[in-house]
Amino acid sequence: MDKKTVADVEVRNKRVLVRVDFNVPQDSLGNITDDTRIRASLPTINYLVQHQAKVILCSHLGRPKGREPGLSLAPIAHRLSQLMGRPVLMASDCVGPDVQEMAKNLKEGEALFLENLRFHPEEEKNDPAFARSLASLAEVFVNDAFGTTHRAHASTVGIPHYLPAVAGFLLQKEIDTMGRALTNPKRPLAAVIGGAKASDKVAVLNNIVEKVDSLLIGGGMASTFLKAQGYQVGQSKVEGDKLEVCRSIMKRAEQRGIHLLLPEDVLVAPGLESSKGAKVVMASQVPHDMNIVDIGPKTLERFAQELSKAKTVIWNGPLGVFEVEEFSHGTRGIVKVLAGLKATTIIGGGSTAEVVGEMGMVDSMSHVSTGGGASLEFMEGKTLPGVAALLDKEG
Repeated sequence: MDKKTVADVEVRNKRVLVRVDFNVPQDSLGNITDDTRIRASLPTINYLVQHQAKVILCSHLGRPKGREPGLSLAPIAHRLSQLMGRPVLMASDCVGPDVQEMAKNLKEGEALFLENLRFHPEEEKNDPAFARSLASLAEVFVNDAFGTTHRAHASTVGIPHYLPAVAGFLLQKEIDTMGRALTNPKRPLAAVIGGAKASDKVAVLNNIVEKVDSLLIGGGMASTFLKAQGYQVGQSKVEGDKLEVCRSIMKRAEQRGIHLLLPEDVLVAPGLESSKGAKVVMASQVPHDMNIVDIGPKTLERFAQELSKAKTVIWNGPLGVFEVEEFSHGTRGIVKVLAGLKATTIIGGGSTAEVVGEMGMVDSMSHVSTGGGASLEFMEGKTLPGVAALLDKEG
């Protein structure tokens, strides 16, 4: 990684503002149901505490319209305190005189959690005055929120205009792991790409088709690829304006000698919300009144055989309507396949990471990304604004 990290700057006795991504799921009572993202930033936070920094943490939660008590970060600060084994102070806001006073009175090794950044619309507007107010709390800025680096918000690209800005250890790990997989992987390199729509993944496919040795396609987007091959896909959603792009990707794969695998059998059902009437058919024989809802068992077996040859695997996007249990066998099957491989396995964030977490398989993977949209844009080859804003390493 060519950006400076928290280990490259002096933090002792300094107020350090850390952007974390603690946008974690909660139940109706406000209980955190998955604290993976909180745990992922502990190495950075603990490093700062151990090096006697005065730590000020900021994050967003949800999409509040103004100040919504149900989206307060107080329960998350409490959970962080439990994980750290020490108290974490909680501010009632993220800017203003009271917050300034709390930040000024912090002692070495103490941590202060600011209230939800998005209680202020200026955060998402990247308002310079708001960014300056946040920056005035500290002397150094650390971005450890990989999941927000594709957003040009005040807390990701605004603050670095006013403070020396470096990467946290989680952000460094995300960029290094995925960067190595795309530029210098152990080969063969395989990519499993799923998800609902081809339009969401076309940019990724256009980028990685030049880099991988195998490309396995599933999910709702596979219907558009199958249609582009001339198959009938029943009532499955097809993006007509993406048919030519899909043909182009398949042609480029063929020209490069890449193994591009589409489903050969599929699970079909009359609707997307119930398994009533569901059955497995060959991909070439989808009934006109049915929807493709998952890959079939032969496809899962074929995918498993292809992945068994890989030394590196990147996976982004579920392979079926995984929210319905009966339609989740393909997605869950791939999780089990990857967990059993002697290969580097990198899981894109979002729904893919969610399934891996639900199955308790996070520790069986080499890396599970904390950023859905950010990991997607990174795989597209885009520059992430939150990363670009950080200081470069000298030389």
